[in-house]
Amino acid sequence: MQMVKKSLGIIFAVWFTLLLFMPKEEMYYKVEKILAAQDITLNEKSIESGVFSLNIKDVTVYAKGIALAHIDEIDFFTLLVYNTLRVDNLVVDEVLQSKVPAQTKEAVLTHQIFSPLTVSVDANGTFGYVEGSIDLSSKQVHIDFVKEKEIEMIKPFLQKGKKGWFYEKSF
Repeated sequence: MQMVKKSLGIIFAVWFTLLLFMPKEEMYYKVEKILAAQDITLNEKSIESGVFSLNIKDVTVYAKGIALAHIDEIDFFTLLVYNTLRVDNLVVDEVLQSKVPAQTKEAVLTHQIFSPLTVSVDANGTFGYVEGSIDLSSKQVHIDFVKEKEIEMIKPFLQKGKKGWFYEKSF
């Protein structure tokens, strides 16, 4: 029993040390660098790093120098076995609002170690409420529109199923 307690204590200490010293800000800058290769730039006002989280506030998204959207807050939370990325209040630029939904109030991407090749997606906004998944092994995105609102502008990209509208795409 003593050995089990020691082993669990060591595992917990290693886990906590990994979380504490994880280079969260450097991971964000690496994502920025990858996006920059696609001519996508993120301009943020502040970055705050915590023990379990990384919080980025007032982000403006640019593509080829043109402002596309503004995000109030991006919050990355990790426990290594359970990770979430939450995007709060994504507002698309007025020029694009006739082509895509104007606002996403909240979007949450969740990854768990128990299903390492799947990322679940939940979001709500002017388009209604959606939930879906991203399958990393088959490179498939599937999003179901659970409660639909203003989706007329994106209907050409959606398919009609037994349960309602859905979006499916390979990447």
